[in-house]
This record gives sequence, structure tokens and C-alpha cells, in this order.
Amino acid sequence: MAKLWYIVHTYSGFEHKVKTALEERIKNEGREAYFGQILVPTEKVIELVKGQRKASSRKFYPGYILVQMELNDETWHLVRHTPKVTGFIGSQDRPIPLSDDEAQTIIQQMEEGAQTPRPKYRFERGDEVRVVDGPFAGFSGMIDEVIPDKGKVRVLVSIFGRSTPVELDLVQVNRI
Repeated sequence: MAKLWYIVHTYSGFEHKVKTALEERIKNEGREAYFGQILVPTEKVIELVKGQRKASSRKFYPGYILVQMELNDETWHLVRHTPKVTGFIGSQDRPIPLSDDEAQTIIQQMEEGAQTPRPKYRFERGDEVRVVDGPFAGFSGMIDEVIPDKGKVRVLVSIFGRSTPVELDLVQVNRI
């Protein structure tokens, strides 16, 4: 029987602890042959902390982990009765596996997020923002253009009563 990907719901904030506990239970009960990878879907994000760029990890599906496993009564009970696990996604009786395409999309999103960190916030034209770093710190404005390939935004800032476009790094602004 092939190992399929299942989504397991956990207490929010306990995803890494559940992953560790599940790996220990699998090893202790000698069920390694039934399980593949266990993933906490995360990506790297860049934010500005005290004027310094800082890379941190952000879960893009908080409260969920992905488990690659061969589903049978023993493996279902092993996962289901791990502390801080609330259940599988799907029906109460039978979890529904992810399709291969869905699983690959999530894994690819994790790999891309690890290679090229993204800004912590996503911005769109028309968003109200406050500049938190640089010579325009403290000014408020509206996003005129988002330039994702450069990691920049053009913000219309009011200087001397006139709207002036200013190009800033994504980490230099916060949504109001």
C-alpha cells in the first residue's frame, strides 16, 4: 500500500511539538515502515526589528501538519492519540488524503519560501501604510505600486501638502 499525504489538525502553536511527539511515538512503537515525512508547512519571512532586517519562520497553515503515511487502524490511532492532535481533515471515520498535486504544491511552496524569503506582509495598491524605517520614518501614505521582483513598493507620502512618490523596501513599511 502506498503512503499518502494527510493533513492533521493540531492545537495552534504546537505544530513542531506534535511533529516531534509523533516521530517519537512512531519510533517507540516500531512503525517507521508505515510513515514517510512529517512536515510543518513554513516559509521564511523578512521583517524589520529595531532597524535590523531579521529572517524568521512563518507557518502558512497554522494549526496543521502534513503526515505522509499508510493509513490503517493502527496508524490512524497512533496519530489520532498523539497529545495536542485534534484529528485528521476529512470525515470522522476516514481521513481524506491530499492528491499528489496538492501535496507537491505545498512542498514546493515550502521550498520556495526557504530559498527566497518573503516580506512578512503582503501589500496591494491602495493599502494605507506607515513608514517605519529610513528618512521617511513616521510618515503615512498609500501604496501606489508594488514591485515584487525588486522587493519594493512605491508609496505616495504627503510632504509639504503634496503627494510625493517614494520607493521603499517592503520591510520599511507596515500596514496601518
